Amino acid sequence: MTIEATPLPTTRPTPFDPPEDYRKLREDQPVSRLAMPDGSLGWLVTSYELVRAVMSGPQFSSKFSTITNPLRVIPPEMRQDAQPGMFIGQDPPDHGRYRKLLTGQFTVRRMRSLEPRIQQMVIDHLDAMEAAGDSADLVDKFALPIPSLVICELLGVPYEERDEFQHRTGRMLDTSRPFEEARAAGEAVREYVGDLVARKRTTPGDDMISGLFESDPTLSNDEVAEMGLLLLIAGHETTANMLGLGTFLLLQRPDQLAKLREDPSLINNAVEELLRYLSVVQYGTTRGVIEDVEIGGQQFRKGETVICSLAAANRDPARFDNPEILDITRSHSTHIAFGHGIHQCLGQQLSRIEMQIAFRELFDRFPNLRLAVEPEEVKLRTASVVYGTATLPVAW
Repeated sequence: MTIEATPLPTTRPTPFDPPEDYRKLREDQPVSRLAMPDGSLGWLVTSYELVRAVMSGPQFSSKFSTITNPLRVIPPEMRQDAQPGMFIGQDPPDHGRYRKLLTGQFTVRRMRSLEPRIQQMVIDHLDAMEAAGDSADLVDKFALPIPSLVICELLGVPYEERDEFQHRTGRMLDTSRPFEEARAAGEAVREYVGDLVARKRTTPGDDMISGLFESDPTLSNDEVAEMGLLLLIAGHETTANMLGLGTFLLLQRPDQLAKLREDPSLINNAVEELLRYLSVVQYGTTRGVIEDVEIGGQQFRKGETVICSLAAANRDPARFDNPEILDITRSHSTHIAFGHGIHQCLGQQLSRIEMQIAFRELFDRFPNLRLAVEPEEVKLRTASVVYGTATLPVAW
């Protein structure tokens, strides 16, 4: 059977819903041919079951995620494998070695010790917002700085350097920029993290970077810098955009927000439902076929590229009842907003803690929180790898 190839869907019907084409593909062709920007053919997987199969299958490699892009052409001379330490783009055994080292830093003790600090950061920012008046841009004053400060705390990044950090990471993840600009932005971030790692090696502290050197003194500065860079981006961008977009969504779903206000114990459930419903890693995850394999009745050939749509999988009615409905009372177990398989997000528990505290305190502090503009005036980060709100003017 011949399957017509189409480009990756990117047009959203609403700020909160993935492209409608995903639903159609999931129903008719859950494994469909994908037209890549360079003219080659890849695969797009949209069903929950098959996305999980690809993301956990040993026939698929994560190395391809650093050299292919479903939205723009990467010149051959600029393609390269992930550097040692950037384990999101590596396969076993290298991936397992680095991940194990980092897992040792995400201890229960460390996560618990961060909770009071996160709580205080959130309260401090809400105090500042309230003191400044009766309105604010929630992205600028709350959603962006909170995760930034948490990562600063985790990695030992000096607070006075966080603005530059945010600026550099934002430029790096903006998919609207030409590849050369994005690459230069990435190098700027890498340079900053490398300098931070060098400082930590000579003057260690009670932070994750110092802990990595303590766990394995044979690690090079470059390896630790790549691991730190990965945490910096993943730990900041996803949580920040979930806070902004999640608030926007709840303000547009007053029935769900009312349930949360009436029963604050629903906060953990609410966070899981927001993660499923919004799936802010909007273009999915990339895998490369390293061994011929059949998935969903289609034969994948060695060397082909596969895009797994997390957004489509998290709206699959075969897995979730009424998936198009936001329901913060939904019983959750296995959404894949944090990925699946050996590359499932390492910092997901920290992200959950941040969101639980931030949403709870925000809606408790401002019971009359509302948009200060019409919904269609909210600026969205449609060109970013991680989807979200560019601004969110609110009043209380």
